[in-house]
Amino acid sequence: MKVLFICAENTCRSQIAEGFGRQFGLQADSAGVKAGTGVNPDAIKVMDESGVDISKQFSKAIDSEKLGDYDAVISMCSIKTADFCPSTFIGTQANWAIDDPKGQPIEEFRRVRDEIKTKVEQLARTKVAK
Repeated sequence: MKVLFICAENTCRSQIAEGFGRQFGLQADSAGVKAGTGVNPDAIKVMDESGVDISKQFSKAIDSEKLGDYDAVISMCSIKTADFCPSTFIGTQANWAIDDPKGQPIEEFRRVRDEIKTKVEQLARTKVAK
């Protein structure tokens, strides 16, 4: 299964989801409404704690012309954190509504990491079972 995880800047949530997606056997990519300045160091740190290296990943903007190449496009949009919601992009199948940990304590990054891990693992299991 080829999946694209999207969020506002592609620096935290979608990067974490891409890392777990690959770990769980998905062809995973990530992107943002706009490209951020790089992967958030705290996202790299908490993923390293889980044994997943995302340090070589980089921020990218959504290429709307390539959305059709994916079996699923998953948004991380959170109304609570007032993200610009990329779930309005054509081809988005789901919005997981995960809070952006940017600027928060490391514990929030861990909580978000664990929430994303659970969702990505469920996605991978569902697609393997079909």
